[in-house]
Amino acid sequence: GLKFRTVGISIDVFQGLGTWIDVYDTAVYATPNAFAARLATRGVRTAWIETANDRSTTDVVDAAGLGRTVDALHARGIRVVGWYLPGHDNHARDLRRARALLSFRTPQGGGFDGIAFDVESLRNKNVRQRTARVLDLLTRLGGEAGSTPVAAITYPPRAFERHLTWWPGFPWAQIAAQVDAVVPMLYTGGGFKGYDATYGYVARSLRLLRAAVGPDIAVHAAGGVANRMTADELRAFDDAVLDDGTATGWSLYDLQTTTPVGWAAMARLSSSLG
Repeated sequence: GLKFRTVGISIDVFQGLGTWIDVYDTAVYATPNAFAARLATRGVRTAWIETANDRSTTDVVDAAGLGRTVDALHARGIRVVGWYLPGHDNHARDLRRARALLSFRTPQGGGFDGIAFDVESLRNKNVRQRTARVLDLLTRLGGEAGSTPVAAITYPPRAFERHLTWWPGFPWAQIAAQVDAVVPMLYTGGGFKGYDATYGYVARSLRLLRAAVGPDIAVHAAGGVANRMTADELRAFDDAVLDDGTATGWSLYDLQTTTPVGWAAMARLSSSLG
């Protein structure tokens, strides 16, 4: 059988209400204390902050601002997952930037509470090589992360059903064996109109995902894009997550686009799921 990383590793960081900050949102670093207070007011347990993508000019974008922000979040009791988006086309760079998540330190000596890899990039058109590189990165970093929990951010299985050429033979089971949580990007905003379409996409994605990764791995349900979802569609996302019952974390992509209605939808999940 496949060996999972989860033995003895706390996956708390991937659970409960999260919010997303990408490399285009680094303006929040200018006022770290106000930013942390804003998230605390919303009941956010974990901030998912992108450190770089494959196109970034440095391994960690605005490391100084990020460090101050992580310290401010930690002071409020908010955990931080650092995440990187590899391109799968320059493996040495991807590994270096992935390792930068583990070595990152704040001015106060803090680090990330968890790390995550957004493995969605389709730029490398050699699917076999792309798959091999994803698994190599996750295997190496899982081994090097020690007690730091690791998550894989993925397309949802329903996306691969709809787009058969995107990633044939996506290695769900092998990925699940190397990480502590899977974060499907259950994005419907703009693409799926209305309650039923949204519900169907999210519910089927979660069901297929659980079948693919097995019963034991943590799943964090990421919805969005937040400002493209109506109140009805946000309710459908909530209902699909609640009815599925296997996700232990929830969020909308991303912080900058989350409306008051979006925060209310997240609060409903938090009150229902704890």
